[in-house]
Amino acid sequence: MKTYPVHSDIAAQAQITESQYHELYSYSIKNPQEFWAQKAREFLSWQRDFSVVSESDFNQARIKWFADGELNVCYNCVDRHLDSRGEKTAIIWEANDASDSKSYTYKELYQEVNRMALLFRKLGVGKGDRVIIYLPMIPELAFAMLACARIGAIHSVVFAGFSSEALSDRIRDCSAKLVITANQGLRGSKTIELKEIVDKALVNAPSVEHVLVHQRTNSNCPMAAGRDLVLNLELEKVSGDLEPAIVGAEDPLFILYTSGSTGKPKGVLHTSAGYLLYAAVTHKYVFDYREDDIYFCAADIGWITGHSYIVYGPLANGATTVMFESVPNYPDPGRYWEVIDRHKVNIFYTAPTAIRSLEKEGAEWPAKYDLSSLRVLGSVGEPINLDAWNWYYQNVGRNRCALVDTWWQTETGGILITPLPGATPLKPGSATSPFFGIVPTLIDDDGKEIVEQAGKGRLCIKHSWPGQMRTVYGDHERFKATYFSEVPGMYFTGDAAERDQDGYYWIRGRVDDVLNVSGHRLGTAEIESALAQSPMVVESAVVGFPHPVKGTGIYAFCIAEGEISDLAEAEKAVKNTVREVIGPFAAPDIVHFVSGLPKTRSGKIMRRILRKIAEGDLDSLGDTSTLADPGVVTEIAASRKNLS
Repeated sequence: MKTYPVHSDIAAQAQITESQYHELYSYSIKNPQEFWAQKAREFLSWQRDFSVVSESDFNQARIKWFADGELNVCYNCVDRHLDSRGEKTAIIWEANDASDSKSYTYKELYQEVNRMALLFRKLGVGKGDRVIIYLPMIPELAFAMLACARIGAIHSVVFAGFSSEALSDRIRDCSAKLVITANQGLRGSKTIELKEIVDKALVNAPSVEHVLVHQRTNSNCPMAAGRDLVLNLELEKVSGDLEPAIVGAEDPLFILYTSGSTGKPKGVLHTSAGYLLYAAVTHKYVFDYREDDIYFCAADIGWITGHSYIVYGPLANGATTVMFESVPNYPDPGRYWEVIDRHKVNIFYTAPTAIRSLEKEGAEWPAKYDLSSLRVLGSVGEPINLDAWNWYYQNVGRNRCALVDTWWQTETGGILITPLPGATPLKPGSATSPFFGIVPTLIDDDGKEIVEQAGKGRLCIKHSWPGQMRTVYGDHERFKATYFSEVPGMYFTGDAAERDQDGYYWIRGRVDDVLNVSGHRLGTAEIESALAQSPMVVESAVVGFPHPVKGTGIYAFCIAEGEISDLAEAEKAVKNTVREVIGPFAAPDIVHFVSGLPKTRSGKIMRRILRKIAEGDLDSLGDTSTLADPGVVTEIAASRKNLS
């Protein structure tokens, strides 16, 4: 594997050199209390200083950071910048139609967030109340998050591609008091009826007292008297300043639902000080952020990347952050590159799925634009394949930008393994080295730690860090069982990894039944539960398979209810069921109707065999003699050939 040395121009300007990284990393793991205490006071403003840094016990799944400290997250992201950065642009909103785009200074952001917070207070929302935010990528999404933080409410952003049923599950799980949505969402050439989805979700969600509806388009939508209010009109009725509520460092900031290996999504809970600190520190060092940089993370705020690296991390650092409402190929495949050229973006962060889709359109698209402002490129969501890495580095970075291939999770709050610009020689496809304070390790099949340099195993983290999730909302036992029972005394990531002779880490995918589809984590049980709601499906088994754009595709083996007269229509109907239950992004790429599933005599589905079949690897299915009906495998394999 070719190693790319640190580019001389990047190295000359970088905040941290290679030797400084090793020195600071060593200090951070030998003296974590001192390291994080220093960073907490450097990066955050405290209303009440802390006296204890960390009190964490992985055996009991108890995690606390700066527990006796007090602060306000919104104050740290907005108010404290007013004197020195009041006229600096805080948010550049790049609308679906570029002609609608708008920018907000920190002073304007302060005003918008205050109005939103005053409105929430007027509606009876207070400290600890849960607020569901179901909005497209518009500025009001960031305003709402920060307004919740300002009054001490707990927000839960739900990706505006989830179905009404998935939305309802999340509303009910956290007993939300308020929902914020829009009449419609715009995404490329598509219009999404968000308010209709919310109305369906609220049929079985009695905790919701009010729905605030932003008029994103001129289209009218049904409004329930006494419950629904037009956000734009209600904001005109409030004005003034609202003092930020002072909260404890360990008070909850937000809940973000993520798929697990069971059908029920997990409410990942992050708290105030530790999360914000880790988002800010990683944003500064991983992206080599500097005061006058224009920073563009092309993620959706409905996922953790948008929380940490569009809103909280950049704004805590007083950065100019770009919010992107559209899709990378609208109105043409040059949209990203045109945005970078027009705004003179210095740092660009996106997913391998987006890179692969743009790679297919050809290098002539980025070549049309002036990308010379770029200094750092980032990749997030899944391991990036070699072809995509090289295309990104050569055609977007023009062989001179640092490329940070980051590994982290919703649960981690921020980046754990990553190169640092100017400090880390790059290996395409490798997440490279741990961030400050992070101690990863590999555990073999016997539960033993692989202590030599090179090896393969389950990726675990040995010690706590400030951005770590604190619990699964309302179910701490699930938190303990999911992350701390597999390898006692360590945080189990659920990923397999390899460490090479140079100590570089290579992420090799999930070891549980969770698929990483275009950077979205989807539990196979969750998809199978949705498939069960189709009247055409008696039983199903879902596995992943290599997909040229998504990285991992969804392959559903389904046993049909009765005879199928029109196979194409049946496949379409089954996919639509998943679209309606979870959302379009969870619909199977392939629906394969079969007469039976390979099961052991105890009834366990042999997913290993199904994965081989889905991948088209029909010559290495292994021993099937122990199955209850070995003939099922032969039949499925034969029908798989007909699908090819």
